[in-house]
Amino acid sequence: MTVPLTWYLILSGILFSIGAVGVLIKRNALVIFMCIELMLNAVNLAFVTFSRQQDSMDGQIFVFFVMTVAAAEAVVGLAIIIALFRNKATVNVDDINIMKW
Repeated sequence: MTVPLTWYLILSGILFSIGAVGVLIKRNALVIFMCIELMLNAVNLAFVTFSRQQDSMDGQIFVFFVMTVAAAEAVVGLAIIIALFRNKATVNVDDINIMKW
């Protein structure tokens, strides 16, 4: 029994939607950060699905690039969140206004 490729794409779309809604609704920087990671993994799932459908390795190569970007984003993002928490003692994005005039 094989799972149809459309189911993978539907799952990818659902995961991406959950991540996008989380980024738009949540105020906690860590939750927003995890939602971005969820969106990147949804894109990875779509890349692998299309790669499998086309019998090509191109999608899987793109997945490695996306994973590299996600790892770099995790390192830089967590460092920024930790630095902000040390200065402001909060991770609520509404309370962090150091870039505002």
